[in-house]
Amino acid sequence: MNKSWIYGIVAAASVATAAPSFAQGIEIGPNGVRVVPQQELRRDDNRSDRAARSDRGQQISERQALRIARGEGVDEVDSVTKTRQAYRIAGIDRRGDDIRVDIDLRSGEVLSVR
Repeated sequence: MNKSWIYGIVAAASVATAAPSFAQGIEIGPNGVRVVPQQELRRDDNRSDRAARSDRGQQISERQALRIARGEGVDEVDSVTKTRQAYRIAGIDRRGDDIRVDIDLRSGEVLSVR
């Protein structure tokens, strides 16, 4: 019975120390080696996707615009308006205040939040 407790403790310790390593990456660059948080890696991936999309002349979909607006704080969507160059999403934020988010049609960049 003592061995099973030891094995359990060793297993729990190895899981506890391995879990944080999944949430980061490593970047090797001109300034040496650095640990990059997972959120920063996702941001860089989104930027490269947007840049590739704008190079091809493609536009983001309304669904993608809504996802971006929700990331900016829109909780309930009242209306979505598409203009020549942008999506305008109007709605209510998490505190119950009115919010409007303008998103570039080609790149997906947030132009303004009011």
